[in-house]
This record gives sequence, structure tokens and C-alpha cells, in this order.
Amino acid sequence: MPSRSLPGGTWTLGDLSVSRFGYGAMQLAGPGVMGPPADRDAALAVLREVRDLGITHIDTAGAYGPRFTNQLIREALHPYPEALHMVTKVGADRDQQGGWPPARKPEDLRRAIHENLEDLGVDVLDLVNLRLGDAQGPQPGSLAAPFETLVELQQQGLIRHLGVSNATAEQVAEARAIAPIVCVQNMYNLAYRQDDKLIDELAEQGIAYVPFFPLGGFSPLQSSALSSMADRLNATPMSVALAWLLQRSPNILLIPGTSSTAHLRENVTGAGLRLSPEDLAELDKIGRQ
Repeated sequence: MPSRSLPGGTWTLGDLSVSRFGYGAMQLAGPGVMGPPADRDAALAVLREVRDLGITHIDTAGAYGPRFTNQLIREALHPYPEALHMVTKVGADRDQQGGWPPARKPEDLRRAIHENLEDLGVDVLDLVNLRLGDAQGPQPGSLAAPFETLVELQQQGLIRHLGVSNATAEQVAEARAIAPIVCVQNMYNLAYRQDDKLIDELAEQGIAYVPFFPLGGFSPLQSSALSSMADRLNATPMSVALAWLLQRSPNILLIPGTSSTAHLRENVTGAGLRLSPEDLAELDKIGRQ
């Protein structure tokens, strides 16, 4: 599964080499990320296209569905190519209203790990992110107790590598003081730049940063500025946003999601857009508008 033709090349998560352009599987579940997909065959086709394009980094979670997305991944891709790596998240559940209540007690985390192992059809999970905070974003507080539970499961041989998601810089530092982490997954984009300093610090340490919501949180003025740039470059706003992320720092890995094979190919092509220094300087102003 070569990834050299994908924009951004590769990055190493611990001992796992992955394409910097990855795929986020969240949109494969039904509406509200609940239940099975409306078109099962289309969902399976997207996953197989991910493999065929040489993408070696799939981001998922047992809470997607819940469980349906991981089961789809197994149906579409198992037995997995040796180069393909799944990254999953634990620390949140689903309720009947479609909410994401915290699930960070030791018994919650152990159950989630074993469900991920079962649904993905593997004996060990490549990388597990501990999801913190809530739907509004990161929240302050110690992560020691849940993170130490994941460390125990790692020591039992069920997890290769650990990371954190929806975390504050202080929680990232706390996690690193407990055990090595290989990635941080937070909301970040052209308009939402709170983690600029953290990204640079992680890059110096060889730790990946995985942003989600590449077009989330934009004001109308910011959206207009991005659209104007995209029009001038004969590209889509998503293409510009993804390309900017790849060129922002070498430790940034992308996980744009889609339930369409055509949109998946568009994202791959769009992320390869080369932005000039002048383009980058103009885009950099968006976060200050």
C-alpha cells in the first residue's frame, strides 16, 4: 500500500509509518453518527477506496454508531494490509438522544477496548486516543486516572501506542509525564488557532498533531476570505483548508471524513494544492479576523 503519491508523504507514530493524509470514518455511520449507514454498499466502497488509494491511517471510534463503523471497517478491509493502521478513541459513550456522555471509569475503558478489538477483528489496537472534555471542547482537570487505566491495558499487550484527544496543553503535558504518547487530536483549523504553540512544541518532540473539523468554527467573514482565496486558486475551500494544514507543520496528519468515494478523491487531490508564501501569509490573517 504505497503512500508516496499521497499529499504530505508519511509520518511515524511510534513504530507505525502512516500516510499524513488519512481518513476519518465518523461519517460512515447513520445520521447523527448513530445506527448503520443509509447505504451500506457505499460505505464499504469508500473504505475499499481508502485502501486502494494507499491511505494507511484510518481514524475511528467504537462510539461511532455505536460500533457500526468499526464493524464496517472489518467487513470491508479484514484481513488488513500490513501497512494499514487503525487509530481509535475511547472515553465517550452514546446515549439515546445522540449525546456523547463521558465514559472514563476503568470498567468503561476496559469494555471499550475489548469492544474495539472485537469489532475491528484484531488482537492489539495500533493506537488508542483518550477522549477528554465534552462536546464544547477541552475542559480542565486531571486525566491521570483514565490514562493510567489505558497504560495498564497497554502493558497487557492490548494497545501499541497511546494519544489524547480534545485535550488542553496541560493535559497533554500530564499524559506525557505518565507514559509516552505519539499523537494529540484536537480541533484546529485556519480560523481556530488555539493550539498553534502546542503544535510547534509537539513537532519538536516528534509527536503528531491530528486536527479535526478543518472547516469548523468559521465566522462569515472568515468563510468569505477563504472562499475568495479558493476562487482565485480555482480550488474549493476544503482543498485550501487541507493544503494549509499539511503545509502548516510536518507533524500535522489529516483525517477528513466522507461517505462518498468521489468526495474522498477530491479531498486527496485538493490537499495536494501548493500554496505560495504569499498565499500562506494571506491565509494566516484569517485566524485574526
